[in-house]
Amino acid sequence: MGNPVNIIAGSHVWVEDQDIAWIDGQVINVKGDEVEVQISDEKTVVANLSKVYPKDEDTPDGGFDDMTKLSYLHEPGVLHNLSTRYLLNKIYTYSGGILIAINPFQRLPDLYDAHMMEQYKGAPLGKLNPHVFAIADVAFRAMRYEGKSNSILVSGESGAGKTETTKMLMQYLAYLGGRNGAEGRTVEQQVLESNPVLEAFGNAKTVRNNNSSRFGKFVELQFDKHGRISGAAIRTYLLERSRVCQISDPERNYHCFYLLCAAPQEEIEKYKLGHPNTFHYLNQSNCYELVGVNDAHDYLATRKAMDVVGISQNEQDAIFRVVAAILHLGNVTFTKGEDIDSSVLENDVSKFHLQTAAELLMCDPNALEDALLRRVMVTPEEVIKRSLDPDGALVSRDGLAKTIYSRLFDWLVDKINFSIGQDPNSKSLIGVLDIYGFESFKTNSFEQFCINFTNEKLQQHFNQHVFKTEQEEYIKEEIDWSYIEFVDNQDVLDLIEKKPGGIIALLDEACMFPKSTHETFSEKLYQTFKNHKRFIKPKLARTDFTISHYAGEVQYQSDQFLDKNKDYVVAEHQDLLTASQCPFVAALFPPLPEETTKSSNKSSKFSSIGSRFKQQLQQLMETLNSTEPHYIRCVKPNNNFQPTIFENASIMQQLRCGGVLEAIRISCSGYPTHKTFSEFLHRFGILAPEILEENNDEMVACKKIVDKLGLAGAQIGKTKLFLRSGQMADLDSQRAVKLSGAAKTIQAKFRSHNDLKHFVSVHRASVCIQSICRGVLASRFYNYLKRESASLKIQTNVRGHISRKGYSRLKYSVIVLQTGMRAMVAHNKYKYRKRSKSATVIQAHWRGHIAFSHYKKIRNATIVIECGWKGMIARRELRKLKMAARETGALQEAKDKLEKRVEDLTLRLKQERRLRADMEDAKCQEITKLKQFVKTLQNMVGETNGPLHEECEAYWTASEEESSITKETPSPFEDTEKIEVLTSQVEKLKDLLEFERKRSDDFQRKYVESLESEEAKRQKLEETERRVHQLQESLNSVLQDDIQHVWAIFGAQNDFMCLIQLNFNFGIRC
Repeated sequence: MGNPVNIIAGSHVWVEDQDIAWIDGQVINVKGDEVEVQISDEKTVVANLSKVYPKDEDTPDGGFDDMTKLSYLHEPGVLHNLSTRYLLNKIYTYSGGILIAINPFQRLPDLYDAHMMEQYKGAPLGKLNPHVFAIADVAFRAMRYEGKSNSILVSGESGAGKTETTKMLMQYLAYLGGRNGAEGRTVEQQVLESNPVLEAFGNAKTVRNNNSSRFGKFVELQFDKHGRISGAAIRTYLLERSRVCQISDPERNYHCFYLLCAAPQEEIEKYKLGHPNTFHYLNQSNCYELVGVNDAHDYLATRKAMDVVGISQNEQDAIFRVVAAILHLGNVTFTKGEDIDSSVLENDVSKFHLQTAAELLMCDPNALEDALLRRVMVTPEEVIKRSLDPDGALVSRDGLAKTIYSRLFDWLVDKINFSIGQDPNSKSLIGVLDIYGFESFKTNSFEQFCINFTNEKLQQHFNQHVFKTEQEEYIKEEIDWSYIEFVDNQDVLDLIEKKPGGIIALLDEACMFPKSTHETFSEKLYQTFKNHKRFIKPKLARTDFTISHYAGEVQYQSDQFLDKNKDYVVAEHQDLLTASQCPFVAALFPPLPEETTKSSNKSSKFSSIGSRFKQQLQQLMETLNSTEPHYIRCVKPNNNFQPTIFENASIMQQLRCGGVLEAIRISCSGYPTHKTFSEFLHRFGILAPEILEENNDEMVACKKIVDKLGLAGAQIGKTKLFLRSGQMADLDSQRAVKLSGAAKTIQAKFRSHNDLKHFVSVHRASVCIQSICRGVLASRFYNYLKRESASLKIQTNVRGHISRKGYSRLKYSVIVLQTGMRAMVAHNKYKYRKRSKSATVIQAHWRGHIAFSHYKKIRNATIVIECGWKGMIARRELRKLKMAARETGALQEAKDKLEKRVEDLTLRLKQERRLRADMEDAKCQEITKLKQFVKTLQNMVGETNGPLHEECEAYWTASEEESSITKETPSPFEDTEKIEVLTSQVEKLKDLLEFERKRSDDFQRKYVESLESEEAKRQKLEETERRVHQLQESLNSVLQDDIQHVWAIFGAQNDFMCLIQLNFNFGIRC
C-alpha cells in the first residue's frame, strides 16, 4: 500500500487508533511530516504523514460488494467497507476473485434456501451479490465447460465458520450435479454425514473454539462427463497426535474420549470406564463438559453416523474398545525398579489399568508390560534386552497411545472413503480444502509450526494466483506491465523446508541422535540461521526462536519439538498389536515386509512427522496446482461469538493472516486503482473542463487528462484506466483544490448577491418603517390629547360618584343602626312578655299541683278518720252484743255456731286479703319498673329542663306517700260490712230464731255476692295490667318525640296513673 500524497487541510483521512485500529477524521493543519487531524468524536490528534491514509467520501452507504472498486485500496478502506456491509448482514464481500466470509454468529436461512440457489445457478461472477454459491457456481461451470479440475480453498482461524462454509459449498454442488448413490443417499450426503464421525475423532475444544478441527481436510468431488457427481474422497493432513497425551487448561482432548465416558451404563461397565477426571489423558485440564453440549446425546449421534457411513456394529465396538484401551493406558504409571535404569509398575492401580488395556486390545498382559518396560537390541554377537527407566517407560506408553490413535483415525478415513466410493474413470473434480488458518498463541509448539508452514505454502500459492489474476487483467486490457515487481515468500519456505539446511531437516537430524536435546537443537538453529533475515533469536531465551511469517512474527518454544517429531513405531509395539486376538486391532498394525524387518534388526524404525507432513503438503500443492483455485477467506468478527459485534483489531489480524492484505499489497505494487473511462471522466473531468467540451471519445479524453495532469506511470487499457499507487490521492487532492476554489467563487458571488439583496430590502424596509413610525407618533399625540380631555370628564364624574356613594353609605349605616336598635328593644319586650307568660303558667300549674296535693291529703285523712270512727262504733256494738249474749245461755250455742261460721268467713276473708296483697305486690313491682323507666327518661331530659324535673320529683314523692298511705290504711268499708253483718245476725238471732233457715239463705246470698265482687276485682286488675302495658308502649314511643311533646304526654300519663289509682282504691272500697 503506497503512502498517501498531497494531504491538505480539509481532507478526510484515516488515522491509526490504539483501540479500534483505524478512525476517520478531517485534517486541520499540515506541518511538514506531521498532520493535525480532528477525529469523529471531536478530539484532535497529531500523526505522521506516512501513517495517514485518505478516506473516500463517495463510498455508498452499503459499501462496495467488490473491494477492487474502492478508490483507495488500503487497510482502513478495506476494514471500513467490511464493517459497513457486516452491520447490514451482508457477510460476503469480493476482493477480486477472493470471497471474504464473515461469520454472522446467527442463522440467516433466507441466504441459503432453494430460491437463492436457483438465482445463482449460471449467473456470472459479480452480477449478483457476493455469495459462497457464486464461487461454487464459477468452479462448477469452469469444470463443466472447460474440462479442467477446480479447487476451492476455505481457510480461516478456529471459529470463523470454515466447516459451515464447506457444508454450503457441498450443498450447492449437490444441487448442480448431485445424483442418487447407494442406499438412496447421494455421494455428497454421505460426505456430509461423515462429518460427525470425523469431528468426534478429529475435533477438540481449544482456547478459541469449542469444536476446533485438529486436522486438515481436502474433499474431492468427482464428476462424470455429464457433470454428475460420480464419487468422492476425503484426504486428511496432520492430525494433532500429541493432543492424545498432552492437553493444557482449559482445552479438552478429542471429543470421542468424553463421548465414551458419557455412554450408556452397560457400555461403561463393559469398558470399565468412569468420569473423565479419573483418567490421566483427560484430567490434565479442568474442562470436562461444554456449555450447551450433551455428550451422551452426541455419543448416540456418532454411533448413528457410523451406521450411515457403513461401519458395522462389530467394527464400532472394536473402535470404542481401542479408545477405552488408550484411556486405560494413560493411567499406567511407573517407578524405579531394583536394577539401575529399570522400572516397574508403580502400584495395583497401574496393574489394573494395564490388565484392562490388555483385555480390550486382546493381547497378552505380560507382553504388553514387557513392551512398555524393555527394548530389544540385536548385535552380531547376541540379542540384548535393555530396561527403560520410568521416564523412558512413560515415553514408550505415550508413543504407543499416539500410534494406536493415529492408526485408528487413518482407518476411519479409509473406511469412509471406501463407503462413499470413488470413480476411477472421472476426468475432472472439484476439491474443497478445509484447513486450519494461521495460528499465533502465547505458547506455540510443533503443531503451530507445521500449521503456519502449511499457510506459508498456501499463501505462496495464493500470491501467485493473485499475481496471475492481475496479469490476466493487464493482458486483457493490453497495458505494459513488464516492470511490475512481485515479492514472494520463498525465503521463509526455504528457511523451513530446504534440504539439507532447513529447520525440518535439522529437526530430523537431531531426532536421529539419541543424545540430542531441545537445547542442542535450538543452539544448532541459532548457529545456522544467525544471519537469516526471517529468523530471529529472542532475547533472554535459550530454546525459543522466532520466524517472521507473512502474517507477522511468531515465537516458537522448541521444548517438545523432538518428541513430537518422532513418528517411529517401536518393533515391540508392532509385534504386540500384530499378534492381537482382535482382528480389528491386528488390522491396524499389519505385518511389516520381510526385508524391512530384517533391516531393522528388532530396532525402532525411525520416521519423521515433519518430513511426512512435508510430503503430504507437497502432494496437496501438486493437486492444487493441477486445478483452478478459488479462495474463500473466513473471518471471525469477535471472540465472544456474538452477532453484530465487529472487532477491528482482531479482523485486521485475520485479514493479514488470511493473505487478504498481502493480496492488496500485490495489487498496490502494480495498479491498485482500476477506473472505467466513464467513471474517471465523471469524477475528474472538472480538472480539465476544456477537454470535455471538445466532445472527444472517452478514451481520448482520459488520455488527454492524464497527459495534462502529468500522471507518470498511468496506463490506459481498452476499457479501463489503471493508476499507480498514490495517484488516486493526487487526483483527489487536485479535485478537492478545484472544488474548493469553485466553491469559494460560488460563495463569493452568492454572498455579494445576498448582501445587495439584503441592502435593498433593508432600505425599503427603513422607508416604510419611518412612515409607519411618524404615523404612530402622530396617532399617539392625538390619543394623548383625547385621553387628557377624557380624563377631566372622568375625574368629575368619579368625584361626584364618590361623594354620592359616601352619602349613600352613611345613610344606609344610620338606617341599619336604627333598625337594629328598634329590633333589639322589641326583642327584649317580647322576651320579657314570654318569660312572664311562662312564669304565670308555671305558677298556675304549681299552685294547682299544691292544691290538688292538699286535697288528696285531706281526702285521705277523712277516709282514715271515717274508717276509725266506724270501727270504734262497731266494736262498741260488738261489746254490747257480747254482753247480751252472756245473759242468754240458750243463745250461747247459736253464738258458737255463728262464731265458727264467722271464723270460717274470716279465714276466707284473710285468704282473699292475702290474694289481694299479692296482687298489690305485683302491681307495685310493675309501678316500680315504670318509675325506673320514667326516671331514665327524666335523666335524659333533666339536663334541658331542670325545673320540670324538680316538679316531677315532687309529684312522684307525693304519689309514693299516697301509695304508702293507701297500703298502710286498712279498708274501713270491709270492717263496717262485717259489723253490719254481725249486728244483723245478732238481731235476727234475738228476734227471729225461727227464721234460721232464711238467715242461712241470706248468708249464702251474701257469700255469692262476695265471690262476684272478687271476680270483678280480678277483672279490674287485668284491665289495669293491660293499661299499664299500653302505658309502657306509649313511654317507648315518647323517646322518638321532642322534649316538650314528651312532657306533654308524660303529664297525660300522670293523670292516667292517678285515675288508675283512684279507680283501684274505689274498687277496693266497693
